Amino acid sequence: MMRKHTRLIGWLAALVVIVGFCQLGRWQLHRMHDKQALLDQQLPARAQTLTLAKAQAAPAQLRWVDDHGRFLPGTLLLDNQTREGRAGIKVYQPFRGDDGTVVLVDLGWLPMPGDRQLPTIAPREGEARVAGLLAPPPATGLALGPAFTATAQPGVWLANRMPPDEAAAALSLPPGSLHSPVLRLDPALPGGYARDLELLPNTLPPSRHLGYAVQWFGLALTVLIVALVLEWRRRRARQPPTLLP
Repeated sequence: MMRKHTRLIGWLAALVVIVGFCQLGRWQLHRMHDKQALLDQQLPARAQTLTLAKAQAAPAQLRWVDDHGRFLPGTLLLDNQTREGRAGIKVYQPFRGDDGTVVLVDLGWLPMPGDRQLPTIAPREGEARVAGLLAPPPATGLALGPAFTATAQPGVWLANRMPPDEAAAALSLPPGSLHSPVLRLDPALPGGYARDLELLPNTLPPSRHLGYAVQWFGLALTVLIVALVLEWRRRRARQPPTLLP
């Protein structure tokens, strides 16, 4: 009886591990498809230029925006953003189009020194034309601690993530005025900092997710094979020895 219970527990444990590995593999595949779909939208987005209001009202996907308006006070510095292997921050400032639509504009990247002394930020002011890609914000790490921390510079906040409602509150904007997508400013426009239109700068490309998915499914298959081999050996050990004539 004890052996039967041990065998049952062993198979249950193996099944739990197999299911867990398969779920992790499925999650990696899901991330691969999501990111590939985002990359596939980039070229079609450049084919049609929209105003900021029309782009935000359209179904959620990449949109190329060209609009006129005014930069608003306040700056967000998104921490833990890498560029060419260097750690730094991304600079965001709110912009209001002439029709009243508000968006966070990605002004570019600045390096973060080893002592984490924040660089002095000179915010954009007055009327301006903006053009760029309306896209999801950069990937961030674990949501630990407050989203925004005040800095020594008035109106400048250090962010570890940018939930729209909390960003609006930090920037003294009306509730609900900000949406999740940000405007990736065209690198060809003057002003701002080092920037590009790379959609996955801080995260894994689709090919890496596929590789990890294969690894997880391979581990699940390995566990199944080991369990089957152990079961075969157990059954073989229980068979009575064959008597020679």
